Amino acid sequence: MPALRMSRIVKRFGGILALDGVDFEVNPGEVMALVGDNGAGKSTLIKILAGAYQADAGTITLDGAPVEFKSPQDAWNRGIATIYQELALTGKMMIPDNIFLGRELKRRVFGVSFLDRRAMRERTKQLLSSLDVQVPSLDVWVELLSGGQRQGIAISRALNIDAELIVMDEPTAALAVAEVRKVLQFIRRLREQGKSVILISHNLQDVFAVSDRITVLRQGRRAGVRETRHTTPEEIIGLITWASTAEDDQETPFEGLGAA
Repeated sequence: MPALRMSRIVKRFGGILALDGVDFEVNPGEVMALVGDNGAGKSTLIKILAGAYQADAGTITLDGAPVEFKSPQDAWNRGIATIYQELALTGKMMIPDNIFLGRELKRRVFGVSFLDRRAMRERTKQLLSSLDVQVPSLDVWVELLSGGQRQGIAISRALNIDAELIVMDEPTAALAVAEVRKVLQFIRRLREQGKSVILISHNLQDVFAVSDRITVLRQGRRAGVRETRHTTPEEIIGLITWASTAEDDQETPFEGLGAA
């Protein structure tokens, strides 16, 4: 049973049909890549999953149970963490403060509530160790860390809420080669821990390095789903650019949902 299933998702913005009956699924412990040209509908689909948008039609199920996300908080509460390219980290705060932002641990002393900084530091060490994130100190401002280190901290924050599905939006963009390798290793470690990962990327080299399957969107529709080990970059590029006209073997045309 898929960990996540999005069925026949439709989203309109005025007269523009952004998603035209899209099916998308992710299995437990799977890295599913989501690729497509600009405007293909990737961001819209993920924002619906993250609770930032609501679909006009279609259903979402988690572990076989129907869900509906009215806000990003709803998605977080159900174990779905979306890490956008901007990361949304607070630069002038230290690592534990970022990981626990909004979810601080507290202890009571004589009836007075205090931040439990020792517990947060210990938990931070455990999270960073689980991903093999190397940082000079827990007390450094996050803005002074490298791009790869910041990605590791953002992922650690997702793990801190017990996220089972982690969406990563262009996590290797603008990173040096060594940093890219580190981020890809983070993704592999998440899979080893049994987490499901959605990787959105324009870099097919990264996609082929870590994904189990690849979903291609094209002009708001699903153009194909391929097992990574049984496809090639050339086939995926063909699906993205219309060079391949083969119908997706998991879909049939949807009546009444023509392109806008």
